[in-house]
Amino acid sequence: MSNKILSSIENGVAFLTLNRPEKFNSFNREMALTLQEQLDACAINKEVRCIYLTGAGKGFCAGQDLGEAISPDSMVIEEIVAQHYNPIIQKLRQIEKPIIAAVNGIAAGAGANVALACDIVLATESASFIQAFSKIGLIPDSGGTYILPRLIGYQRTAALMMTGDKVSAKEAVAMGMIYQFFPDDSFEASAKKLAYQLAQMPTKGIGLTKRLLNESMHNTLEAQLEREKQIQAEAGVTYDFKEGVQAFLEKRKPNFKGE
Repeated sequence: MSNKILSSIENGVAFLTLNRPEKFNSFNREMALTLQEQLDACAINKEVRCIYLTGAGKGFCAGQDLGEAISPDSMVIEEIVAQHYNPIIQKLRQIEKPIIAAVNGIAAGAGANVALACDIVLATESASFIQAFSKIGLIPDSGGTYILPRLIGYQRTAALMMTGDKVSAKEAVAMGMIYQFFPDDSFEASAKKLAYQLAQMPTKGIGLTKRLLNESMHNTLEAQLEREKQIQAEAGVTYDFKEGVQAFLEKRKPNFKGE
């Protein structure tokens, strides 16, 4: 198995670590395909109730390994996007389990957009986000032109994508790009605490919530209300709903199973 993605499971959380620290975890083909395989495995593993994506070393992900991209033996850029990044973004959005991006440093280009495609983005205080594509004459890919304007609006998105300006973690929280940042020295403990918390919650209900949030990107209010009614019916027959109600009535902490 490739060592470009480190993986482990602990207390219901699958920890996936991008592992090319000497290249600030920039994606090459091996790492991109291995991440896809790991996400597929997490999707079907009932032991996994939360996914935690982070980077090894001092950075989260610097985007595409440009050395590979311009190599005479490499695929053309559209093939790299089609085979590497599009499947990763689709899997991050389609897996009906909570996914945390723990951004431990620079997140640039595709690396930034992979992080933003996760459900909850946490960052170190020293982390930064850069839509770096314009600096090399490319357009933002990896879902960036779809996800980022829905997070922060058109004006900010256009400015960040056209200028390639760096956004600090503090600025990213203020503009609604990410959820929270933590001091560097307490970041890992704080981020993992949230992951462990999510792994003990009603995974099925959280997954159904994620499905509805995805659908809300294109639904009318009327269509969304109808889907909420339909999906609530699905949530209402889960074990975790019955356990949650029983625990409430018995004034005790629920023991959710993710079913």
